[in-house]
Amino acid sequence: MQTDLAIVCRAVYSCAHAVAAFGQTTAAGAELPGRPTFSQNEDPMIISPGKTVAITYTLTLDSGETVDSNVETEPLTYTHGEEELIFGLEQALEGKQAGDTLKVSVPPEDGYGAVSDDALLEVPLDHLPEEAREAGAVLTAVGPEGQELQGVVTGIGETTATLDFNHPLAGEVLHFDVTILSVK
Repeated sequence: MQTDLAIVCRAVYSCAHAVAAFGQTTAAGAELPGRPTFSQNEDPMIISPGKTVAITYTLTLDSGETVDSNVETEPLTYTHGEEELIFGLEQALEGKQAGDTLKVSVPPEDGYGAVSDDALLEVPLDHLPEEAREAGAVLTAVGPEGQELQGVVTGIGETTATLDFNHPLAGEVLHFDVTILSVK
């Protein structure tokens, strides 16, 4: 194999650049600087853990409603495997490459979860700001660990209000139309 590589080197590139591009070393065993190296099984353009990926997407629901899209704006850039995307979408992107387009349907358990009754709270009406005492009002609360939680007033009684702290997309099947722009 070394002889074949040497012939290719003379015919196409300098040997140092061709050997470095194939992730090999010089005859003395030193790695050649300035060139990326990768194992035979790893393709630098394939989405895998640690890769920086840029995508455009459109998110719709079963009803056909478009919930979000970045097609006309900046791409979404994330590090694959760092849990920066919902689980189901990140799993679907694994192994894909720049230029690929795909349609992905993510069930609730791999998206924002099922609607949880534990996230529904009944609170005294006088604990809400005056302007939030109507159904549909959005509130921000502080959780037990200091995290910011967003809730929606879903009902108003005579002395209490019902708040829903489920994610707005909990219980929904999420349909993504994705284009992979780059993988680095």
